[in-house]
Amino acid sequence: MENVWLVSAVWLGLALFASIISIRVAISVALIEIIVGAVAGNTIGLHLTEWVNFLAGFGAILLTCLAGTEIDSRVVRKHFWSSMTIGVVGFIAPYLGVLLYAHYVIGWPWPQAQIAGISLSTTSVAVVYAVMVETGFNKSEMGKIILAACFINDLGTVLALGIVFAHFDYWLALFGAVTAAALWMLPRFAPWFFTKVGHRVSEPETKFISLVLLGLGGLASIAGSEAVLPAYLVGMALAPAFLADPELPHRMRIIAFTILTPFYFLKAGSFVDFHAVVSAAGLIAVFLAIKMATKFVGILPLTKVFRFEAREGMYTTLLMSTGLTFGTISALFGLTNHVIDQHQYTILVTAVIGSALVPTLIAQRWFQPAFKPIGRDPALSSEEEA
Repeated sequence: MENVWLVSAVWLGLALFASIISIRVAISVALIEIIVGAVAGNTIGLHLTEWVNFLAGFGAILLTCLAGTEIDSRVVRKHFWSSMTIGVVGFIAPYLGVLLYAHYVIGWPWPQAQIAGISLSTTSVAVVYAVMVETGFNKSEMGKIILAACFINDLGTVLALGIVFAHFDYWLALFGAVTAAALWMLPRFAPWFFTKVGHRVSEPETKFISLVLLGLGGLASIAGSEAVLPAYLVGMALAPAFLADPELPHRMRIIAFTILTPFYFLKAGSFVDFHAVVSAAGLIAVFLAIKMATKFVGILPLTKVFRFEAREGMYTTLLMSTGLTFGTISALFGLTNHVIDQHQYTILVTAVIGSALVPTLIAQRWFQPAFKPIGRDPALSSEEEA
């Protein structure tokens, strides 16, 4: 019989080990957790039990929601075209590049090539947000622009997956209607509710947000979608309430980064089979190269058009080249629905995880720009004074 306490100790021990390494090498703990998960999965073996899958899934949902709360409407309005254009191109360029290569060069049928294109079209909200929080860039104007562009990019991925493979039935319509109603009500109800309950030891605010996320996630699963998909929109709807109460996101980040997201990132790394990686290393490298090359060709010139500083433009392009959450979700969707086989799944997931690691490591090591808090922006400061 499984000893749940020892299994928990192993997972949290690995998370602690990753945190210590992250502090010593000054690299995002999310990336170190992926690497540690990959090594542990191929050496000691990590037990993916139901409760581990739940904690990992909830971690992805909560982290995606928290990323949504960082979308500052003032910054989005000021930089609407840069965020929108970078996000749209960030989706279309790798989607078409990988799709055409998979179909015309290596001969994958259209449905399999579409899964490949969708899986590698993403930008990782989870990785980008984790990096932003650790470096403090979530409080900078550039960080807000990148997070907004991530949202547009991943919205394209979600729509593509839904349009190409979704089952249009009663449950999908119900999920859409309930989500729309929740997004309309949350900005109106949540601030009133948070004011009424106040800051309590029992954390009613956190429980309310978790209830909304899990409820919509459950409906998404019934509709044949993914539980993490509505989380970003919920975060955006709650952004004004979070902005008015800075302690709330701080408390939720403690919960997420302490006990939930380590399971998600360690689990993501554990999916990497070193033997399969070695046998298909060339194709994995090609997929990763196509994703990064198309992102660079599409996004880097746009950063010059919108007058980003050279270092900021490279940093933005590299972070927009990442992928993890929606990439693994798309690949897993293809596997569970028998669109792709296990070998193709391993190739795509490894390329996705590689895209979480390679561009982020390069960005943090060589292209991290100077930190510029939003408060130093004269345009935004004058808006606040008005």
